[in-house]
Amino acid sequence: MTKALSLDTLKDHADKAAVPTYARDDLSPGIVHFGVGNFHRAHQAVYLHELFNKGRDHDWAIIGAGVMPGDAKMRDVLKGQDFLTTVVDQEAHASSATITGAMIDMIAPPDFDAMIDRLADPAIRIVSLTVTEGGYFIDPATGKFDPKHPAIVADGNNPDQPKTAFGLIIAGLKKRRAAGVPAFTVMCCDNIPHNGAVTKATVSGLAELSDPDFAAWIRANVAFPNAMVDRITPATGERERKIAAEEYGIADNWPVFCEEFRQWVLEDDFPLGRPALEEVGVTFVDDVSPYEIMKLRILNGGHAAIAYPGELLDIHFVHEAMENELIAAFLEKLEKDEIIPIVPPVPDTDLTEYYELIARRFANPKIGDTIERLALDGSNRQPKFILPSAAARLENGLDVTGLALVSALWCRYFEGTSDSGRKIRFNDEAADRLHAAALASREKPTRFLEERDIFGGVADNLQFVKRFTGALESLRAHGTAATLKRYIDGDLE
Repeated sequence: MTKALSLDTLKDHADKAAVPTYARDDLSPGIVHFGVGNFHRAHQAVYLHELFNKGRDHDWAIIGAGVMPGDAKMRDVLKGQDFLTTVVDQEAHASSATITGAMIDMIAPPDFDAMIDRLADPAIRIVSLTVTEGGYFIDPATGKFDPKHPAIVADGNNPDQPKTAFGLIIAGLKKRRAAGVPAFTVMCCDNIPHNGAVTKATVSGLAELSDPDFAAWIRANVAFPNAMVDRITPATGERERKIAAEEYGIADNWPVFCEEFRQWVLEDDFPLGRPALEEVGVTFVDDVSPYEIMKLRILNGGHAAIAYPGELLDIHFVHEAMENELIAAFLEKLEKDEIIPIVPPVPDTDLTEYYELIARRFANPKIGDTIERLALDGSNRQPKFILPSAAARLENGLDVTGLALVSALWCRYFEGTSDSGRKIRFNDEAADRLHAAALASREKPTRFLEERDIFGGVADNLQFVKRFTGALESLRAHGTAATLKRYIDGDLE
């Protein structure tokens, strides 16, 4: 029998799902989190849930926060089920459901004043974020804060009425300083190289526009630890709601499905304290950079590599792409020949074994992750996941046949149709100009590389240009499958 998820029905769900062993009334807030999407609820919220189940740190519950119009819908959905979430771990031969309760409230537009008040509350000691790779207002080519973005300009001109997460963080910090309350730690949980440093640059850069003295105070007084986070978490649709209802008897309007694997490596820089997350598997280190580079280049780079051939060959699910012999062989050759050799050593980690684990994760048939999801937002993901590997190889005088092929596949994708003629649905803030550039590259192949905010100096390298042009010509003349085979056989030039 299916029952709606709520605190009142937890006992009814306990026979098919793990439920909290802590009482909601025992929790009090210690964290405000911006970006209450699926990844956050499958990652940070799960770690805290498990810690609370151990009877620890009940004063670190989460208050969710959103700044986008759609976040109001998320707040309403979650409020309707007492901010509980069904998290379903799915592996090839086993699945399990857990109802988590680490979030106790959520604030969404238009309640920005309430967000600032909550951020100023001395009980809040950490402010965390998952606002996507493209949500930090960073110029992809330079890696530096972009003060000209319209949302940043608006907050810079109206610092007392901010609309971005970063403007709200600044307003909360100002209110704390005025009241003599120490600064909270700002903890980024997005897949960005040096994500803490990037967040610091965005927060202080935005503050600089209206109050340079306060920007200097932020740089001197606010901690921004770097982190590496990992758990494959697809979007929620009717498929996921149906499984939650039929297999677990839970009517959850926004369940989260994910793989069993998860990882969180975090620099230990929390002046106001932190929950004892090491007790539930978080690794605390002095320098997260080796783990971060490994994950971004091997895992996220791998996702980016299979996304565009998958779209061009009309493949829907990620595991189906891994079942395609050409795509699987392309990924393996790319990783082992071009990416892994230029990834710096990682403590206690064999990089080849790490890749093989990732390949198994990609092949998980139950996770339901889609190629379309992997392909979205490439204008922000390519400069973070693919082009750094290309730049590192070029700097060392090494070839980039496969990495340039990834960029050529991305260009071919942005022409707008698959090899069969199916129309491709874009999801990228730069889609219009990338589509135009891809079409123009039919006459001038290097036109796509002229998007300098994305390609930066890599586009000036003659070897990269040669490999990109050759791959693009092959894709147009022979198609995706034949071009992948040429690369695998060593015949692509």
